[in-house]
Amino acid sequence: MISLSINGRSQSVDVAPDTPLLWVLRDTVGLTGTKFGCGAGLCGACTVHLNGDPVRSCQLPVSAVAGKKITTIEGLSADGIHKVQQAWISEQVPQCGYCQSGQVMAAAALLAKNAKPTDADIDTAMSGNICRCGTYQRIRRAIHVAAGQAKAGVA
Repeated sequence: MISLSINGRSQSVDVAPDTPLLWVLRDTVGLTGTKFGCGAGLCGACTVHLNGDPVRSCQLPVSAVAGKKITTIEGLSADGIHKVQQAWISEQVPQCGYCQSGQVMAAAALLAKNAKPTDADIDTAMSGNICRCGTYQRIRRAIHVAAGQAKAGVA
């Protein structure tokens, strides 16, 4: 058994120590908001927070996260509407939506460390998250809205 702290709740899982965290979250725990994208840690769809830092859960063995704080998209806010999620809605960021949980998690981690990011800060923080629909301008704008640097819904 491996003891985990997921979204503020303690949970023990009976899985092989080398099982990727992504599959533990999705298949064992039932938290399916974190997505499988590439399986190589390159696209960012599987991004979760580990002790507040964005990590790729598809490449992280569950044994490496025992005793650390894991936050998934489901645990980002108590009511499910984090300021980044609100900005994503107001700025109509998603198209297909597949990458969005990873994008939101990366953006939330950025704003937790840098409350007023520049475009360059945003581009650097989000560079590991791929959006096949190409909504990068809306993503950047939504981050500025979430940071209070732009008014929602005004392009």
